[in-house]
Amino acid sequence: MTATPRARVQRRPVHGVLLLDKPLGLSSNQALQKAKWLLRAEKAGHTGTLDPLATGVLPLCFGAATKFSALHLDADKTYEATLQLGVTTTTGDAEGEVIERRAVPAITPEQLESVRQRFLGRITQVPPMHSALKKDGKALYEYARAGIEVERAPREVEIHALNLALAPEEQAQAAIKIEVTCSKGTYIRTLGEDIGQALGCGGHLTRLRRTATGPFTAVQCTTLAALEALDDRQRLSLLKPPEALLPDHTSVTLSPDDAARFLTGLRRRGDWPDADQVIVFGDQPRALLGSAHIKAGELIPSRLLSPIEIRQILQAADARPLTSEVTA
Repeated sequence: MTATPRARVQRRPVHGVLLLDKPLGLSSNQALQKAKWLLRAEKAGHTGTLDPLATGVLPLCFGAATKFSALHLDADKTYEATLQLGVTTTTGDAEGEVIERRAVPAITPEQLESVRQRFLGRITQVPPMHSALKKDGKALYEYARAGIEVERAPREVEIHALNLALAPEEQAQAAIKIEVTCSKGTYIRTLGEDIGQALGCGGHLTRLRRTATGPFTAVQCTTLAALEALDDRQRLSLLKPPEALLPDHTSVTLSPDDAARFLTGLRRRGDWPDADQVIVFGDQPRALLGSAHIKAGELIPSRLLSPIEIRQILQAADARPLTSEVTA
């Protein structure tokens, strides 16, 4: 039989941020590629990964927004997790093989509060072997799959808020509900394992959900199923502008002449106080130009949009059709 030719997708420039509620079972990249296909976008990326067994907030960046995705990696994150006590696994979650079972002692609220206090503030974690952290150019999970364990340097992270509560008694196995707000680089699987060890019985995560990252929360997100059910215009309407990734930046607006020079990479002088993070707009029409920092009255470009990207964003805002489509 002759294989049916795969339909070609008409790619187009799409600029903005889609807040996705990543489903269970998909990798972050698989979710990204599905959303990219539904939006017919030329260029896409995400702001940090979620494990396939994790769900929740995954900001997806398209077009010009990809230039600022790395800035969002530094954002604090909030998670909800379930820690099953008494069973440890190779991966720290339900995906791994069981390596030890221990009896779970009776846990009092006082013991739980004592453990909670131990993990608040700045703590040290050893990155898990089943992670994307690289060693000599290879991800740690590649070593782990080959049965090789490599030395990992402990890293400091910060736990801003932590709530621990015993799960309802009708649960088949003793478990703890975890709510945590933490700095970038925090491994929640490792946090769960360490809490289990502190309680004297070990444990592994059976559920992990990211409920917030930076200013974005789960209630703002859409699902892949909902996205698929929409028409093209409705899908595009869900995109937040690229500047949504820069909520805490100082705003500077340039005149048309200064904006044109700034876009060529030239520094501009003005009566501005020093600032490490600046978002720059042009005037007439108002449009995002890029990011910068200010030192000694100089506005120094960091990441710049191209004139073509700016024009495409303005066209989309005016609901005019984008014309520079290419065939995938």
